[in-house]
Amino acid sequence: MTQAGMVRSIRPEEHAELGELAVRVYRQVLASDLETYAEVLRDAEGRLATGCEVLVAHDDGRVVGGVTYVPGPGPYAQLVDDDEAEIRMLVVDPASQGRGIGTALVQACIVRGEAAGKRSLVLGTMPVMVAAQQLYLRLGFVRRPERDSHIPGGAPLWCYSLPLDRATTNSRVGTRSPT
Repeated sequence: MTQAGMVRSIRPEEHAELGELAVRVYRQVLASDLETYAEVLRDAEGRLATGCEVLVAHDDGRVVGGVTYVPGPGPYAQLVDDDEAEIRMLVVDPASQGRGIGTALVQACIVRGEAAGKRSLVLGTMPVMVAAQQLYLRLGFVRRPERDSHIPGGAPLWCYSLPLDRATTNSRVGTRSPT
């Protein structure tokens, strides 16, 4: 599988598959608090209807990862300001981790944010999501504790941001256009 060909916009027939993958991955982190969030994770159609873009990574005909690109303030935004975009619900099938899938999904969001002229790309992650935090730092995201928040139920949500401009984006992700 090549990174250039593995990420694309979700297709309607993949909504349920991505939703179940997301619930399975998040169950490892949220445990008992998952039920209140499971319906959000399963609702790719709802995210698309509000202007978000849902991207999937695929391998041999199955969804092995996904992410939601939030283009600005709206119902799915948590930390975003007017001139920013946000990454939400990044998931990679545990059996497919370590193959660059998470990196490719985040890079696709970086390219979209830059193409839209956004000042920065933000995201929230939980303290227990150590592998994701390492990925974000590798890609140039910076921890922004002054923008931290909490998810419903009180768990901390750590903010990371990445400044976007054509020169730095091209050096991070190449000169691909959004797919």
